[in-house]
Amino acid sequence: MARTVPQGKTGRTARSSRTARTTGASKTLRTPKATQTPKTSKAAGSRSAPGSPPLSGWARAMAMLLAFAGTVVFAVLLARLTLEPSAASESLTHSNLRPGDSIRDYLAQPAFRDTVKQLGGNIVLGLPFGMLLPVLVPRARGLIRVTAVTALVMLLVELAQGFLVTGRAFDVDDVLLNTTGAVLGYLLIGRRLGRAVHPRRRHWWHRFTKRSTTAAD
Repeated sequence: MARTVPQGKTGRTARSSRTARTTGASKTLRTPKATQTPKTSKAAGSRSAPGSPPLSGWARAMAMLLAFAGTVVFAVLLARLTLEPSAASESLTHSNLRPGDSIRDYLAQPAFRDTVKQLGGNIVLGLPFGMLLPVLVPRARGLIRVTAVTALVMLLVELAQGFLVTGRAFDVDDVLLNTTGAVLGYLLIGRRLGRAVHPRRRHWWHRFTKRSTTAAD
């Protein structure tokens, strides 16, 4: 004689099997979210933190070595161009303490070649400051810092010319032109070289950028 299963047991068995299938499906749906969450947080952290330099260790060392050699060569040339006595031109030189006077005199010269030589030469003389300072001195990176360091160095050079070197005179316009060259050198090349060799500096606004990124996530 065949045994019959009670109806109550059959209903409980069906319900338990459906519950098990539903629980397993919910677990499989929740698994991708758990694996994706750390990746999102890591990506947000990498966006908020300043980037590391793209160059490797030996490439950074080589770049700094070349920058140091270039600085030494530039210092020698700067000393020869600005600090060598010139007794023949002693009667022709005069100091200039008014910004713009010498620049107007340069522009008023009839020979265009002499104008380019005076103005362009002083600007070119400041270019190495803007290109080499961000590589050699990480703390000197930044437009304001490069401008301040260049202006200070060239001011000391002009003071030495005016008080210690025969046939040379102090000219404030030379300081302005040299500083302009340093700014151009930094904007064109020095800024990129500094970021390639050294890690990017953490500025005060990075705190607000990090907060906004965290809030968005």
